[in-house]
Amino acid sequence: MNRRTFVKALTAAPAVGLLRSHPAEADLPEAKITRVRIYRPPNLNPLFNQSDMVVTVETDAGVTGIGEGGAKDTLEQCAGTLIGKNPFHSAAIWQEAYIAWFYPPGREKAHALGALDLALWDIKGKALGVPIHELLGGTARDYCECYATSGARPPGVAPDARLSLKDRARATMDAGYRAFRMAPADIAIGAVYDTRAVVRLVAQDCRDVREAVGPNGNWCIDFHQRFDLNDALRLCKAIEEYDPFFVEDPVRDENALQDIPKLRQMTSVPLTHGEEWGLKWDFNRLVENHDVDFVRSTLPNVGGITEMMKVAAICETHAVGIIPHFTGPIATAALVNCLSTFSGPVLMEYNYGGRPIDYLPECLDFKNGKAYTNQRPGLGVTADMNRLTQIGEVTEPGRRNVYKRPDGSLTHW
Repeated sequence: MNRRTFVKALTAAPAVGLLRSHPAEADLPEAKITRVRIYRPPNLNPLFNQSDMVVTVETDAGVTGIGEGGAKDTLEQCAGTLIGKNPFHSAAIWQEAYIAWFYPPGREKAHALGALDLALWDIKGKALGVPIHELLGGTARDYCECYATSGARPPGVAPDARLSLKDRARATMDAGYRAFRMAPADIAIGAVYDTRAVVRLVAQDCRDVREAVGPNGNWCIDFHQRFDLNDALRLCKAIEEYDPFFVEDPVRDENALQDIPKLRQMTSVPLTHGEEWGLKWDFNRLVENHDVDFVRSTLPNVGGITEMMKVAAICETHAVGIIPHFTGPIATAALVNCLSTFSGPVLMEYNYGGRPIDYLPECLDFKNGKAYTNQRPGLGVTADMNRLTQIGEVTEPGRRNVYKRPDGSLTHW
């Protein structure tokens, strides 16, 4: 080291020491979870695994997180695991809540656990003053492309006007969405649905939609699990020439792990499945074997952000994309935070058409068929609690039937 280099090093040393000796401004405060509250929003979706129930997790540090999902009873039981815990230890809380009630959680309980996990991540982001996507490594894209659940309507058309598939498909592409989504020959609920007879009709509909979106447009079709393997294969083969972006839920969910690998070998259409899936163990085999091109896993169904990022890692490892099913608006805002950081293909199902949500003055940033990230702390959601009805509250710890292994990990009692 020459003299000049040595002097520069001495000059720089105090500054380096200063940087190292002061705690980071973003240090997390000491905090404990004191209360969980459960709210029913206006026009509650009563479906268990599409519930838009609102939940808040309060701390003694004055930071409150918001989540969405679950039912009153499942939320109350899972919430008992949170009381008294450090809210920033979300991974440890998730593991304990998963095993603390003896029986492995089914999909409905995983939905509630996911709602609480969203709130814990919201707390962490608010405490640090950063959006969740920054905590997850930063965005890999400026927005998430979307497809509309029922397609878009042309401007100026009456809400009750009956539109053809072609009209809806063109309007959807004109509105900026990545793809138009259709169902296979919807008929009245309760009527007879003859899957064998409907194949040719659906194939003609798909031909019309391809013509409407043009050679460079995209369309997708949700089989809605209406078909057994043989008719699912017949329809997949019939629409191959119209080049769908994907075929969703081609067979019954109960048979998916057996039927989809067979279907994969017999058709060239991209396949996706799993809007009814819960935890990652429901589908990891299909991903690892490349039997699906996309998964439909979503929030809070998979158990929250903690689990969603593990799903993303599995998909990234096997070059499988993610097309999450919609649930509620808060969960959709959380999905944008998560999937904006994912390196693989993403297409989000969007069900709100850009319309405002009265009890969420700040929530989704949506424009021209795309869901954008933002810089608001946490999930980026603000709720008007006066428009919600409180229906439950948990302030006492719940059952804790767990053991610790010698290395500190948890196991069943």
